[in-house]
Amino acid sequence: MLKGIDSRLNAEVLQVLRAMGHGDVLVVADTNFPSDSVARHTVTGELLRMDNLTCAEAMNAILSVLPLDSFVEDFAARMEVVGAPDDIPEVQAEVQAEIDAAEGAPRPMVSVERFDFYDRAREAYAVIQTGERRFYGCFLLRKGVIGPEE
Repeated sequence: MLKGIDSRLNAEVLQVLRAMGHGDVLVVADTNFPSDSVARHTVTGELLRMDNLTCAEAMNAILSVLPLDSFVEDFAARMEVVGAPDDIPEVQAEVQAEIDAAEGAPRPMVSVERFDFYDRAREAYAVIQTGERRFYGCFLLRKGVIGPEE
C-alpha cells in the first residue's frame, strides 16, 4: 500500500498510467469488450485488469491520478449504442459524472461508432478491462499534462 494512492489502482495499472505521455490514449472497457485481442495491438501489448469494479469505480480511481487532455475535444469518448447513437446508458452517465467531478465542471465525452471505437482502441497505449457487466461500458481517455508548480 502507498499513502495517497487509491488502493484500487494495482501496480501494473499505475506503471502504465505513469508511463503514458501527453496525448496517449487509454481504453477502459467492460467485460464484454474483446479486451485481450485488442490489447495485443496496443503499445503495451498486454491486457490490464481492474476486476470486481464497475466502470465508474475504475474511472474514479484512474482519474485520481490521470489528468485528461485539455487541448482537444476527444479527451474522453464513449462507445455509441448500436442503432441509437444519442442514447446514454446508465453506465455511461455514471462515468460522465466521474469525469465531470474530476474536471471540476461538466465536460461531455464525444461518442464513437462501435467499429470505429474498436479501431481506435487497437491504436491505444493500453487496455484496462473492468468487472463491469452492463453493456456499452467502453471508454477512451486521452492523457493530459500536469503543469509546473507555481
